[in-house]
Amino acid sequence: MVRVKRGVTHHARHKKILEQTKGHSGGRHRLYKTAKESLVHALAYQYRDRRTRKRDFRRLWIQRINAAARLSGISYSRLIEALKAGDIQVNRKMLAELAVSDPAAFASLVEAARPTASEAAAAS
Repeated sequence: MVRVKRGVTHHARHKKILEQTKGHSGGRHRLYKTAKESLVHALAYQYRDRRTRKRDFRRLWIQRINAAARLSGISYSRLIEALKAGDIQVNRKMLAELAVSDPAAFASLVEAARPTASEAAAAS
């Protein structure tokens, strides 16, 4: 039986790793061993941070909504409670967008959600 040399496969596998680590610095994109290690970590960070990004954006939206709500004289938690009670279904992303781009529309939404004096008295 003829001996099979793996040079082509070996070279292709190394080339694939080195192409994937193209933007990494120093030996991390030139040397196969460090490039492979760098790629393994990069993929792990990528997977983790796709989930972290969702949390980070939600936190940002909440901060923006809270800041705009306090300008309208109501706290974030009271605003969200009032929106739920008033059956106004607007997600935090859209609320934050309104707070930044159209403060007047956000203020009118706060007023629509804010309970009237008679409702507040009945609730207590």
